[in-house]
Amino acid sequence: MAKLCIWNLITLDGFFEGETKWDLQFHGRAWGPELADLSKEYGDTTDTLVFGRVTYEGMKAYWTTAEEEDEVKAFMNGLPKLVASRTITTSDWNNTTVTADIVEDISHLKQTAIKPIRVFGSSELCDSLLKAGLVDEIKLCVVPVLLGRGTPFFKPGRDMTTLTLKSATTTAGGSVILTYEVENG
Repeated sequence: MAKLCIWNLITLDGFFEGETKWDLQFHGRAWGPELADLSKEYGDTTDTLVFGRVTYEGMKAYWTTAEEEDEVKAFMNGLPKLVASRTITTSDWNNTTVTADIVEDISHLKQTAIKPIRVFGSSELCDSLLKAGLVDEIKLCVVPVLLGRGTPFFKPGRDMTTLTLKSATTTAGGSVILTYEVENG
């Protein structure tokens, strides 16, 4: 059975974006060889990319027009993608399927996929998948910034989720990449 893995960058005070959608300026502080290597690794170790609709729209807009021609662009455009949405039903981005029933589709995909399934961004979707008990791993890059306001990655009002730390790596720029196993059950 394939693992469902969440990946995101967050500030030390828990925000994954600023006050407006796609306000990700703090990402520049974290970017360096460690995240570049991790990005390249994901191309080889990912079965399917999963996005919520908002993240999908931003990713599609960027990766289908990005000027750089590298392996990250190739895997972002080439890997199968699954988009959770109740407002769109189709996509013209290569290898993309749109679903209104993400919990059922992820449950099935976990049974058939060989490599990990990765959710990038998509805080609302991640919250739903955590509540459904489908998430196996959370990997966060904690950026040494106190943003003060923005969109929190983890939503309030949820039941406690217990995690086990699997690894912690400090980047040259002072960010920390944390990998947690989710204790489902």
